[in-house]
Amino acid sequence: METQAINVGLLGFGFAGRTFHAPVIRAVAGLRLTTILQRRGDDAAKAYPEIRVARTLEELLASDSIQLVVIATPNASHFDLARQCLLAGRHVVVDKPFATTYAEAAELVALAEQCGRLLSVYQSRRFDGDFKTVRNLIASEVFGRIVLFESHYDRYRLQLRPGAWREQAGAGNGVWFDLGPHLIDQALTLFGQPEAVCADVRIERDGAVVDDAFDVTLLYPRLRVQLRGTMLASTLGPHFVIHGTKGSYVKYGLDPQENALKQGAIPGGPAWGKEPQEAWGTLSQVEGDKITERPIPTEPGDYRGYYENVRDAILGKTALAVTPQAALSVMRVLELAQQSSRERRVIQYT
Repeated sequence: METQAINVGLLGFGFAGRTFHAPVIRAVAGLRLTTILQRRGDDAAKAYPEIRVARTLEELLASDSIQLVVIATPNASHFDLARQCLLAGRHVVVDKPFATTYAEAAELVALAEQCGRLLSVYQSRRFDGDFKTVRNLIASEVFGRIVLFESHYDRYRLQLRPGAWREQAGAGNGVWFDLGPHLIDQALTLFGQPEAVCADVRIERDGAVVDDAFDVTLLYPRLRVQLRGTMLASTLGPHFVIHGTKGSYVKYGLDPQENALKQGAIPGGPAWGKEPQEAWGTLSQVEGDKITERPIPTEPGDYRGYYENVRDAILGKTALAVTPQAALSVMRVLELAQQSSRERRVIQYT
């Protein structure tokens, strides 16, 4: 694999680049992080002294050896940077959200096809252990016909973060464009495209200027998918709730990889992505006139799976998992939810 190593350039060394991309890329065999674009500061050079630091995109792209560019910059810059990298003949991974509008995203998809280059969005949450567990449970049909699927991102942070770009007014900012892409992508992966969208995207905290809470329902025939997020949940609710004709599943807590990465852990090893037993979800099943409950072991999560798939897709060994069309579908729901909330009505997906 090392003889076929793909050289990677990373744009941005803020929270996303530093926490979710650089350490994961470096932990994947066959990928070689060679250059980081950090316009100011020396954080990247201190963290990775062996890696070249570029100050401009032109400087990074001047290296013909870089085949894959990963964009981990503020949302409003995604479109222009991805466009320039595609035109320069590079494969591109964009951190979520794909862009700030569906129109921008569609233009990038068309350009990638025209240039013959891979384009994907970093949907690492497909590789959360609890989502992998949910996906397998649904595939095993233990729920019978599913009537309700809920996915929550509940947090508590009353105070705004001074200077945080996500909390400033601007296209693509706010909690819905931050957390929504994860929840939407998981829902569409499980159930496909909905018939309609009904949403309430709102501001809850004093002083906030962009949305910090949402309740979004994806409507399917005889199924409702509810996606929820708030910054004012001092008591955390379940992360997943599933109800079906034969049983239910309730899971609290989030995949442990994010906290591990925040603490500087390197992906890998036998304990990576494993949850303790007390964090496992509970499956309730109807058996005759009785309801039985049992804990379901959470599968280990591993964000390296995303980049392993991108690596193999570039090498022509497998199909791309997070396709441009899947990314466009997420953008479609993001925008429809905003429209639904603004107009206070159900919006048809098509």
